[in-house]
Amino acid sequence: MLNATVPAWFEIPTVDLDRAQTFYERILGVALKREPMGESELAVFPYGGRPHVSGALIRHEECSPAVQGSVVYLSVEDLRPVLQRAQEYGGDTLVPCTALPGDMGYFAQFRDTEGNRVGLWSAV
Repeated sequence: MLNATVPAWFEIPTVDLDRAQTFYERILGVALKREPMGESELAVFPYGGRPHVSGALIRHEECSPAVQGSVVYLSVEDLRPVLQRAQEYGGDTLVPCTALPGDMGYFAQFRDTEGNRVGLWSAV
């Protein structure tokens, strides 16, 4: 049976983990924690502990960045400055800030320095 909190973990593939970690730390204003995991190397996003969800940037020979496929949405306080910083630090806006119906907030999508399509969501 599926848990109420559907996502349990996410991974965003990288080619250059140092470059990707610097990009995400700059646009989000947080520090990611490096952790080896078997043949992979991770840069883990901060989170508030259980039941909250987190994820990581991952470097592994079988993981490739892509603009097509599943999209991870990062929840941020206000997506507008994050989207602006993404452009300043080497990303591209794919979907501009867009209002969702029924006061559900706003979303946008960008391409990161690795070539991944990543989403942002904020209430304001």
